[in-house]
Amino acid sequence: MKKVAVFGNTGGGKSTLSKKLSQITGLPLHVLDKIKYQAGGAEVPHEDYKRIHQQILATEQWIIDGFGCMETLWPRLDEADTLVFVDLPLYVHFWWVTKRFITGYFQPPSGWSDNSPILRSSLTSYRVLWLCHKYLMPKYRGYIEQAQNIKSVYHIRSTKQISQFFELIERQN
Repeated sequence: MKKVAVFGNTGGGKSTLSKKLSQITGLPLHVLDKIKYQAGGAEVPHEDYKRIHQQILATEQWIIDGFGCMETLWPRLDEADTLVFVDLPLYVHFWWVTKRFITGYFQPPSGWSDNSPILRSSLTSYRVLWLCHKYLMPKYRGYIEQAQNIKSVYHIRSTKQISQFFELIERQN
C-alpha cells in the first residue's frame, strides 16, 4: 500500500476515512477538494489543478481523496496500487450530506477548503448524489471488479465495514 485512491459518492465519509488512513499508514494525504478549490470556494484554473494532480501521481506514496474531475479520475485509479471504494447505501450518503450541511455552520467540513460556501456546496452535493449514484457508481463497481485481480481493493458497503477496514489496516501495519 503506497498509492491509495479513495473514491465513491459524495457524503460517504471519504475525507474522514482518508485522514484516519493517513494517520495509520503514514502516507501523505492529498484532498482533491482542497486542491481544486481555493478558500471561499472558487475553483482553481483547470490546468493548474491537472498539473498539481499529475505531480502528486508522480510521487512514490500518496493517498488521494475525492473525485476531482473525469479527466483525472481514471488515470488516478489506474496509477493506484490500492483502491478504497466507499459504496454505502444511498440513504446514508443523503443523511451524511444533511448532517454535514447542518454541522458545517459550526465547524468547517473535513476536506473542504477554508470558508467554503456551506449552503451552495451542500445543494451541489445533493444534486451530485443522484447523478453519481445513477451514472458513476455503476462504472466504479465495474472498474473495481476488474481491478481486484491486480490491485488491493477494499469495497466498503456499510458503516460497519469502515471500522473493520481500519482494524485490518492497523493489523497490517
